[in-house]
This record gives sequence, C-alpha cells and structure tokens, in this order.
Amino acid sequence: MLRHYAEVDESSRIKRGLAQLELLRTQELVRRFLPPGTLDIADIGGGAGVHAEWLAEDHHRVHLIDPVPGHVATAQTLSPKAGSIDAQIGDARFLPFKDASMDAVLVLGPMYHLTEEQDRIAALREALRTARPGAPLFVAAISRFASLFDGLGSKAIFDPEFRAIVEQDLRDGQHRNPSENPRWFTTTYFHHPDQLRAEAAEAGVDVAHVLGIEGIAESLRVLSDDWEIPERRETIIWAARQVEAEPTLSGLSAHLLLVGHRPS
Repeated sequence: MLRHYAEVDESSRIKRGLAQLELLRTQELVRRFLPPGTLDIADIGGGAGVHAEWLAEDHHRVHLIDPVPGHVATAQTLSPKAGSIDAQIGDARFLPFKDASMDAVLVLGPMYHLTEEQDRIAALREALRTARPGAPLFVAAISRFASLFDGLGSKAIFDPEFRAIVEQDLRDGQHRNPSENPRWFTTTYFHHPDQLRAEAAEAGVDVAHVLGIEGIAESLRVLSDDWEIPERRETIIWAARQVEAEPTLSGLSAHLLLVGHRPS
C-alpha cells in the first residue's frame, strides 16, 4: 500500500475526468445525511485530504487520520477558507480520539486496505467508539465486481494476467497485484454489498443504507467525452442517483457507501 501511494496521486485521480463521478457522488451522499450545523468530523483513512478539504469548506472541523506519511503531509498544507483540518498519522484500528467526541465519522479508505475481516470490524468498532450517540457513519468499500467491469471498460480483461486478478477478486475478494502494475491497484479487499452490511452490523453499526456511488457509468469509457460537457455530466450523475438504492444493481458501482449511525 505504501509503495502504491508513493507512485500514484490518489487525490488527483478523482479530481479529473470521469473519475470525478466518485468524488461528486460521495459529496452528494455525505452532505445528504450529515446533520445540520458546524460539526466535528473524523476522516479516517482520509488520504491527502480530498474529502477533508470540501468538508472544511462547508465550515466543519475535520480530524484526519491516515497511515501514509506523504498523505498526511499534504493534508497539513491545505488551507480551507472556512472550517479547519487537523491531520495526523494513525491507524484506523487504534484511533487517538476520545470516546463520543465526533458528530460524524467517515471511513472512506480503511475497508479497502484492511484485508482481514477482524481488522475491518475492529476499525468499525473504533469509529463507533469515537462517534456520539446517533452520529452518522459513512463507510466506503470497493465492490466485489469492480475489477471485472473496469477490465471490460478498459479492455484490460483480455490480458491473461489481469484476468487472473479478476478471477481471484470474484472468488474471495482478495485483490492482489503480483506484478505491481500501478494501473491495477494494490493489495486490497473487495466487498460483496451484503457482506459490507453484515460486517457493519457485527461491529454494532445501526445500518440505514448500502448505496452504489457511481452506478455503472465509471466503467463506461465511452462516456469520457460526454463528462466534459456540463449538461451531459449532470445526466451521468442523475443516472447514478436513479439506481443508488437498488440492491440488485449496487454491485455495478465500483464503490459502495454504507450509511449508518451509532445506536443512541
């Protein structure tokens, strides 16, 4: 993971082209379920601050934790015009925050990189511990089927090495990239939508929704030019919104977003 993020600028990836769909839809969904007012928000696994920045601009106080020193260093340089960002190195399983100190908690990266179920559940329990009773939790995961659809869209599926990766993803969710090809991501875990819900419930989260973030659009490279046209971009976002809560289609999205709460 550290080698991958030393070579790939994840923050810029979701700020350009069709990949912006992930960022804009995540913003839309998180804003929809956040309570009103100025909040203390934990951004666990927050990377270089791509989400912390807009949350701070929305006047919130964001407390970012990430295990990658370069990410934290970048996040510390952000200077939002409103709100604030505090960034420090840390582990999602052992948070430095006090009990019931956060008005909302984002877990938008750890579920990818904690490949063992017990570690993912430990991270979710830590997130719950820091949340105030009734506070919302937002938990992102990569869909079990993400590499299959991405491979079809990019035509990487015709590469035998990539196809072997996809076969393992579909079999057990354990995504591995033995050649360390930067286009094929790094050691991660891909969730079935039902499994994400089950893990969160086991950790004690009061689960409200498991939503598809992008729909199938991000896998359709044919839409790249349309994305650059504002009115067509809005149509692509609209299409993702139409199927976000349809359980039979949630696995089409590259990313899932679980919305839940700490029981009150």
